[in-house]
Amino acid sequence: MPHLSIIIPTKNEEQNLPKLLESIKSQVYTDYEIIVADADSDDRTRDIATEFGAKVVDGGLPGPGRNRGADVAQGQILLFLDADVVLDDPEFLKANLEEMKSRGVCVGTTFVKPISDSYVDKAMHEVYNAFAIATDRVKPHAPGFCIFIKRHVHNDIGGFDESVVFAEDHEYVQRAVREGYRFRVLRSAPISVSVRRLEKDGRLAIAFKYMMAELHMMTKGPFKEMPYEYEMGGDLEAEPEKNIEQGMSNYES
Repeated sequence: MPHLSIIIPTKNEEQNLPKLLESIKSQVYTDYEIIVADADSDDRTRDIATEFGAKVVDGGLPGPGRNRGADVAQGQILLFLDADVVLDDPEFLKANLEEMKSRGVCVGTTFVKPISDSYVDKAMHEVYNAFAIATDRVKPHAPGFCIFIKRHVHNDIGGFDESVVFAEDHEYVQRAVREGYRFRVLRSAPISVSVRRLEKDGRLAIAFKYMMAELHMMTKGPFKEMPYEYEMGGDLEAEPEKNIEQGMSNYES
């Protein structure tokens, strides 16, 4: 029985999934299983997952997909990843699991770095890292593309709340903390993340979107309706910067 279950929700990720799976296979830590929770992909996503030895289950939106993967997981620890991240450091799993154990962490995330040479992208991610550290003992945040959690904690809190359709990842870890479980940002090895969403929606628009989402969660609670148009997975085509006023109207209700 594996110690770690790596769960990846997907939809049309034939371009990105192989890079992630290759990086997992290159890890020095090997006591894991891979579960791909696929949301009816119409490309080769499922075939690729099977070729890499992953277990494939039916998924859905990210929150429900993660839950479907966790339902069949056998590991004592779950690691939720998105298909467009990469574990560049071959000791990513080993180092973060050891830190998790040594610090008594029940749920956590890691520092992030962009798969980009842009100074703007690097600066944006460093700002996020600083924010995550500043809030991890007060109001923790963990992006759904990288969450470590002990399986019994996931079960105890009832998994991801499938009625929450946006920022469900932050709601998930904050609920774990409210139940008394220890959260920390792990510092051993960062995860490399795609900037495809930044390129599609625009960097300024993304920053505004998450600022408004944070304000909404503080004042009105979790999102039960999607505040903006969302497309899961696939190779997102770049679009012009979104109009900020249009973005603001999505948060007024």
